[in-house]
Amino acid sequence: MTSMADKMVVLDRTMRTAPVIPVLVVADWKQAVPLARALVAGGLRVLEFTLRTDAALDAVRAVAAEVPDAIVGTGTVRSPDQLVASAEAGAVFAVSPGGSPRLLDAAADHPLPLLPGAVTASEVMALEERGYTRQKFFPAVAAGGPGVLKAFSSPLAGVVFCPTGGIRAHTAAEWLALPNVACVGGSWVAPKDAVAAGDWARVTALSKAAAALG
Repeated sequence: MTSMADKMVVLDRTMRTAPVIPVLVVADWKQAVPLARALVAGGLRVLEFTLRTDAALDAVRAVAAEVPDAIVGTGTVRSPDQLVASAEAGAVFAVSPGGSPRLLDAAADHPLPLLPGAVTASEVMALEERGYTRQKFFPAVAAGGPGVLKAFSSPLAGVVFCPTGGIRAHTAAEWLALPNVACVGGSWVAPKDAVAAGDWARVTALSKAAAALG
């Protein structure tokens, strides 16, 4: 069985691949491959397809099979079944908005690395007790912004975050400057109108700008 420490090593490497992890919601799985290629071309290789649509797992399967340079994962994972389905679809990591006991128990026995979400010091500590030294901070902006993670950095030293939720191109750098932030999650690199129109050149341009933040 893959140890929690090994999973954290994988997550740390994944989080440090690029400064921004695109958080993607796809309505049509056929858009996933050109979308992924456009993002990778711009320098964003780590892609999070959220399980908010029926197309998500098919999107992961397609990208895992057809875009070898992409590091594809799933987001909004809330149940053990979704964790298992993510791995079966080809995801190499999973992200959750929180960390329920049932999900964390399942993740402990599953090889797929899980990045669970936390927003309070108590939640961060509870996850750390289970071995999660890499966590998602969500919802980042609504929870108080960069000042919260700055305050966490000393008393919760050793925990590294991927803040997600409400972060934009013009605010990402402030988050990335924090010592306990490895990357940020953001949807601005794949605007809905650009995806709907198949404007992959625009997606690549936004990705290049995001990749340059690192």
